[in-house]
This record gives sequence, C-alpha cells and structure tokens, in this order.
Amino acid sequence: MHIDLNADLGEGAPHDRELLAIVSSANISCGAHAGDADSIANAIALARAHGVCIGAHPSFPDRENFGRKAMQLPVPSLRNHLLYQLHALRGMVLAQGAQLSHIKPHGALYNQAATNTRLAEELALILQEFDPRLAVVGLAGSQLLRSIRQLGMTAIAEGFADRRYVADGTLVPRAHANAVIQDPQQAVAQCLEMICEEKVTSIEGKRIDVQVDTLCLHGDTPEALVFARYLANALHAAGVTIARSARNP
Repeated sequence: MHIDLNADLGEGAPHDRELLAIVSSANISCGAHAGDADSIANAIALARAHGVCIGAHPSFPDRENFGRKAMQLPVPSLRNHLLYQLHALRGMVLAQGAQLSHIKPHGALYNQAATNTRLAEELALILQEFDPRLAVVGLAGSQLLRSIRQLGMTAIAEGFADRRYVADGTLVPRAHANAVIQDPQQAVAQCLEMICEEKVTSIEGKRIDVQVDTLCLHGDTPEALVFARYLANALHAAGVTIARSARNP
C-alpha cells in the first residue's frame, strides 16, 4: 500500500525544510493568505530538491484571517484574485526550472466549495481556465471534486491527518474545540482507518465511507513536524509507503 502525504507550505511557518524531507506533495501558498516572496521561493526550491510534487495553494484575499474566514466574492472578482495568484506562483515555479502539478484551494475557499454547488462549479471553471491539465485536490466526496470531474479534469481526493470530521463527511469547523487532532497517536489511527479500511470515524461516532488519494498535514500547526515524523514512522511500520498519488502526474 502507498499514500500521498501533502502539507501546506510557503506560509512562513518554521518547519518547511524538515517537512519537505518527509511529504510527497507540497501545496505552496500563493501569498493571498500567508507567506511572502522569500518563503514561497524557498518552499519551491526545497520541494524541487526533494522531488516533491509542487502544487498551488490559492486563497480568498484574506491575510488578516489566514484565509479562514468565509467570504462571498462576485465571480469576476474571485476569478481575478485566483488567476492573479496562480499565474504569479507558476512564474516563480518556472523560474526555478520546476513545474506545477496540482492546485489545492486553501481554507475557507476549500471548505465552502466542498458543500456549495454553485461555488464549486464556478471555482472549477476558473481552475480549468488557468490550466485544465493540472490535477485539483479537494475534500473527498466534495462538490468541488464532482465539478472537477464533470469538466474532465483530474480530481485528487483528500483526507486529513490532523482534523476531525462530522457525520456528513465534512471537517469540524475550526471554531469547535475538537476540530484539530493534537495527539499523534490519534492522527495515525485516523490515517490508517482511511487508508486500510476506507472509513473515518466522525465526532458523533459514525463511521463514514471515504476513499482518499492523499492525506494532509497542516504546516502551520505547532505539532506539524512531530506529527509528520510520527506518522511517517507509523505508516512505514504498517507497510504503507509515502509516495505521490498515481493521479498526480
């Protein structure tokens, strides 16, 4: 068995270098929610050096709230903000002799597009306009991935190592006290449940069907590096290899 392990990087957090020696995919900030030209360029260089898949991580324009505040942008404005971010990041990636392989929306944009059909369709069209060859990472079972597949694009279904789920298969909102898993053993158990059993247990105790191509670790959490090392060792012990998703060229 193998699983892609991804992390959201280039955001100015302290452990990008160490995480990029462990993960197989990186979602690099486009600067709208966090990070700057230096942190983004450094993350690209490190990802390239380690042979890690490089993805764009665009966001609502919301540095004040780290891109995690719900927003309702008119479609032309959303298109402008996203294309601006995506073209800028691709330029930085190409300048280092690398290539983009995927796009993963960040924060509130990711979560809203998971359940809002209209936003999912609008977002999918914008991403198709940017580059229909790129894979798109989204929450497993989400409206966004359905919209991406309807356009004939590659969809990568994502699960979370460090976030808890509710019974409908979405993530527990961050405002909830139990939204983030802080115990590495619990994170490993959840990952193995998703990989080996194609299930995840919600905070209500319901076991949900879930098929994932990749698992996410948030690079901005204090536990990120501890989690990554613990998870990598535990997956190896369970016979699971960390490797890029077969869906990610």
